[in-house]
Amino acid sequence: MSTPAAPPEGRLRQLRQAYKITKQSDRNVGLFMLLAFVLGAGIPAVLLLTFIGTGVLAIVLTVIISVLFGILGALFVLGRRAEKAAYSQVEGQTGAAAGALQMLRRGYHVKQAAAFNKNQDVVHRVVGRPGIILVGEGNSTRVRSLIASERKKHARIVGDEVPVLEVVVGRGDGEVPLPKLIKHVRKLPNAIKPAEQTAILNKLKALDAMRPAAPMPRGPVPTSMKGARRQMRG
Repeated sequence: MSTPAAPPEGRLRQLRQAYKITKQSDRNVGLFMLLAFVLGAGIPAVLLLTFIGTGVLAIVLTVIISVLFGILGALFVLGRRAEKAAYSQVEGQTGAAAGALQMLRRGYHVKQAAAFNKNQDVVHRVVGRPGIILVGEGNSTRVRSLIASERKKHARIVGDEVPVLEVVVGRGDGEVPLPKLIKHVRKLPNAIKPAEQTAILNKLKALDAMRPAAPMPRGPVPTSMKGARRQMRG
């Protein structure tokens, strides 16, 4: 007869590692996790004891359910603060936006460093329901000029019916901070149908074929943010 499986050691190790990494830049993560556990366990406990009574079975069920809710609350806080810490560690580095864009799920097609210049200003391209989204990172003045040039090139290829949107990553006026980049892209209004995306991507292959290979950095940027998410998922 088989015994119940214990929590996988790999998952616990990942959680410990996520906590240690987050603790380096967020000293209060433990306090917030404790608060989340107390609230997550306390609120269900009060509700359960109010509605199902204080018998022995009721108390046992209350303890089990409350502890589970408390753990879920603590893990939720850890996940959010780990992601925030990862963003703060890479914000401002070349390639940080590329790493963030890789978190876009199904329905988005991301091409890192679709265009770049000798100063390492980079424009990434996202094709999704909003149309074509050009995401620039680097010096604000130079990258805006680079995006404007790319916008004209893409508009000539796909025509006027497909929106070509511009996003500059940064903390200046009219720019989108790195931690808010994914949310900003997802909130853009839909303008094309899913079936049209394939046709657009095929048209863009001709434009990409004329470009040199992009020297994208392969350092800690993509792995930092994706790693934090992966540690939470397991």
